[in-house]
Amino acid sequence: MSFLDMIKKSVVEEFTSSLSTGDIFFSLFVAFVAALIICFVYKKTYTGVSYTKSFILSIVLLAMVTSLVIRTINSNLALSLGMVGALSIVRFRTAVKDPVDTIFMFWAITAGIMSGAGLYLITIIATLMLGIFYIVCYMTAFHPTQKYLLVIKADEDFAEEIRKVAGKKKKCILKTESYKGDKVEFTFEVASRDYASELTKLKEKKEVESIHLVSID
Repeated sequence: MSFLDMIKKSVVEEFTSSLSTGDIFFSLFVAFVAALIICFVYKKTYTGVSYTKSFILSIVLLAMVTSLVIRTINSNLALSLGMVGALSIVRFRTAVKDPVDTIFMFWAITAGIMSGAGLYLITIIATLMLGIFYIVCYMTAFHPTQKYLLVIKADEDFAEEIRKVAGKKKKCILKTESYKGDKVEFTFEVASRDYASELTKLKEKKEVESIHLVSID
């Protein structure tokens, strides 16, 4: 037997000749369970205003479809080559606003690959471990501090007093200062609500027209 024949035989033997319905459904079930864990972690650690149900559904379907693709590729050499050729012409142009969303999508794909490869127990254990690790990082120093924008509108004569109070806070950064008529409007970036407390107390002054505190996503 030549060297090329040995390579061909070893490659062909890596693919199983049969694709049972039970294996397919079990792979899809494990991928579904792993996707639910990923969605739970995403929901608990989401920092935006409201998460979209479409993204949650995308994570579930992404894991299950990936599992089905891997199970198909693992069963037949001809099907695997055809699948690679078909997927190579597909282009995904959906823009992902938050880089964290990309990580969760890649996490779902990874869970689907492991499930499709038949690593069922490893899929669940690895998904749980990654979820616990991410939640711990989220709740500790790895989680970024929520920042706020503080907008103060007051009389122009009161501008110096606002600058004086803001200057006492190290993590209070002046972003904009605009004037219109006899009014002045300041926009500060503050590290937390505590840093904005002294400035929000200015609402008791009659010279201050309004104060708005807006969180930065």
